[in-house]
Amino acid sequence: MIATEYRTLIDALNCAPASRPFVTAWLDEDTRETVTFGEFRRRARLHAALLRDHGVRAGDRVVVIMSQGIPTMTIFVGAMMLGAVPAILAYPNFKVEPAKYSFGLAGVTANLRARVVVIDQEFPEEMLGHVALGEGTTLVRAGDTTADGRDDELPDAGNQPESLAFIQHSAGTTGLQKGVALTHAAVLRQLRSLAEVLKIDGGNDRVYSWLPLYHDMGLIACFILPMVCHMPVVMQSPLDWVMHPETMLQILSEYKCTLAWLPNFAFQFVPRRTSPSRWPQYDLSSARALINCSEPVRAASMDEFYRAFASIGLKREALQSSYAMAENVFAVTQSDIHRPPERIWADGLRFRAEHFIAPVTEEAPGALSFVSSGRLLPNHEVRIISDTGALLPQGGVSEILIKSDCMFEGYYNRPDLTSKAIVDGWYHSGDLGFSLDGELYVVGRKKDLLIIGGENIYPQDIEEAVCSHPAIHDGRAVALGLYNPDLGTEEIIVVAEVEREELLETAVALEREIRSRVVASSGVAVRTILLKPPKWIVKSTAGKPARFATREKLLKEHPELNPGQEEKANR
Repeated sequence: MIATEYRTLIDALNCAPASRPFVTAWLDEDTRETVTFGEFRRRARLHAALLRDHGVRAGDRVVVIMSQGIPTMTIFVGAMMLGAVPAILAYPNFKVEPAKYSFGLAGVTANLRARVVVIDQEFPEEMLGHVALGEGTTLVRAGDTTADGRDDELPDAGNQPESLAFIQHSAGTTGLQKGVALTHAAVLRQLRSLAEVLKIDGGNDRVYSWLPLYHDMGLIACFILPMVCHMPVVMQSPLDWVMHPETMLQILSEYKCTLAWLPNFAFQFVPRRTSPSRWPQYDLSSARALINCSEPVRAASMDEFYRAFASIGLKREALQSSYAMAENVFAVTQSDIHRPPERIWADGLRFRAEHFIAPVTEEAPGALSFVSSGRLLPNHEVRIISDTGALLPQGGVSEILIKSDCMFEGYYNRPDLTSKAIVDGWYHSGDLGFSLDGELYVVGRKKDLLIIGGENIYPQDIEEAVCSHPAIHDGRAVALGLYNPDLGTEEIIVVAEVEREELLETAVALEREIRSRVVASSGVAVRTILLKPPKWIVKSTAGKPARFATREKLLKEHPELNPGQEEKANR
C-alpha cells in the first residue's frame, strides 16, 4: 500500500529502503543487471546533475528518447528531482514505419519545446533531423552512470503536490500523439486507488514487464507504481520480447513475479509462439494478477492462455482485466482480483442493429461473448451517452465518458483538443462500451466503428476471426469500411499479414477459408480480402496496427478499391 504522507513522487522514492532491489534489466539469459533503490537514487542524482549543468531548471521540459533500460528511468527521475517535467518518447526500431515515426517525432518534440532532448549513444544519426530543436533547446547524448561521478547536493526543486510531474503521450494512431501533463498529486491519487484494489504488498509483490516506458502501461503500472510502492520490477525490452516471447514465461518463473500488465494480443501470442514441449519447464504459480489492458478484452484470448498454462500453475483468477488510459494517469477500472472477470453473452443481432445488450444463453444463435474490464476505481465515475448527449441506461452501447480525482486537466499546449475532449468536467474517451450490474465492458473505438447497410460492425470482431486462421500473423489484420457509390453504403475490406511470404502463393484458397471464418463467426460478408507479406501493416509506437495510416497505404497501393471516396467526401 502507499503511505498517505507522500507529497510528491520523489518523496515516495526517497522513502524506499536503500537495500531493497528495484529494477532488474533482463537483457538475455546471461546478461542482467539489478539496482537497489539506493543505487537507483544515486544514478538519478547523477543524471539530475548532468541536466542541471545543461541549464535545466524547475518547470523546464526534458524529452527522453532512449532505448529501454535503467538509464532511461534514471534520466526521467533525475529530471523530476530538479522539478523539471520529463517525457519519454518512442525509440526508433525496425518494427515502426520510418515515415510515420519521423513525422510524429518532429511534431511532438516541437510541441513540447524542451530545454533539453536526451538521446543515447546509439540513437540513429539519420533520425536527428526529425528532432525539433527550437531556440534554447540543447541535444544531449547521455551515457551510463554506473561509474562513480559527481553526486553533489542538488538544489531544492520546490516540487509541490500540484506541480507537474511528467508528460505521457496518448497512444494515438492518427496525427500527432497528444501530451498528457500530470501533477504529482494526480498520479499519487491514482496509485493509491490502484494499490488498494490490487492489494499490493511492496515486500512480496514483484512486477514483470516488457512494456515500453513511453506508453502508460509501461510507465505507470510497471515503473512509477513499483517506485512508489517500493516493489521490485523485472524489465526486458519490447523488441526482445517480440522476438523471443517465450522469455516472458522464463522470467515469470525465475523471478517469481506476481503482477504483469499485458495487451490482449499477448494472451494468444505467447502460447502460439512457444513450443508446447517447452511449457512444462516453467512455473506460473507465483502470478496472482496478469492484467489484460489497453485493448478490448477477448474471452477467446484469455481462454487460450489459460488452457495452455493451467498445467504449470496458472490460476484462473490470475487472469484479470482493466480499462486504462493516459488521460486518467492509468486505470479507470480493475476486475476483482479474487475471481476471474465477469462474462456475459448477448444477442448479436440486437448488439449490431440497436447498440443494445440483451443477455442470452451461450447456446443462443448468434450469441456474442463480452468480458468485463472490471469495476470503477474509488472516486471514479462513468457515463454512457448517445450521439445526441442523452444518458443511456444499463445495456446501452455508446461512448464512455469519465470523471475522476486523477484525470488530466488538458493536453499540453493544445487547448483546441482539450476543449473537445473535456466537456463540463467529463472526459470523452472515444471508446465504445456499456455498463451492466456495476461492471464496465469496452467494445472498441468510436472512430473505428463500421456502419454497413445501417448495421453497426465492430472491426475487432472481424479481425479476431481473420487472425484465428493459422496462416495469419497474430494481431496483424485490419478491417476497414470503404464507400461504394453504387450501393450507397460502405463495404468491408480486410488487409492481413501472412505468417510467411511463401503463403501468398496460396492466396486464393486462404482468402476463401478466411471469408468463411468471418461469416461463421459474425454473419458479416467481406467484400475484399487482401493478403500481404510480413511487416506490411503500419504500426503505431504502441505496437498496434495503425488503422488510418494502414488505410492510406492500402489506397495508394490499390486505388481501384475506393472509386467512390471523392463522391462520398462531396456529399
